[in-house]
Amino acid sequence: MKNIIHIAILTVALLSFGRQQSVAQGADAAAEQEVRQAIEKYRTALVQRDAAALEKIWADDYTFTNGAGETHSKTQRLANLKSGATSLDSISQEEEIKVRIHGNVAVATGRVSIKGQYSGKQASGQYRSINVWVKGPAGWQLVANQLTPVAAK
Repeated sequence: MKNIIHIAILTVALLSFGRQQSVAQGADAAAEQEVRQAIEKYRTALVQRDAAALEKIWADDYTFTNGAGETHSKTQRLANLKSGATSLDSISQEEEIKVRIHGNVAVATGRVSIKGQYSGKQASGQYRSINVWVKGPAGWQLVANQLTPVAAK
């Protein structure tokens, strides 16, 4: 009789754990889709130089590290955009973006081709990119991103 009770308790525990894992995976899939949509909005806003949209996309403590290794705050990026020092003609995805969800944080990595300039300097070429997104009351916001030039082979 004791064995039957232990088996029943173990079975209920395992079923409960499996259900929780399934619910978590579903939430992660939904979050991943939201982040992918946020990335598309971000790209569109950059190419269209939509400062109002970027103001919402970039978190207040946002940091950008460009391909030259320079860092810029949200305020600096917005100023560069408004002055025309940052002007991107196109951003195209060179490979599938990988998005990993960690609770309310998402890390997106991929390779992009960019045509244009950052901070008044030519920035056309291929880059590895990493974007860190955090979900808060305003939805998914970009808190940090970095571009690393891909060396020509």
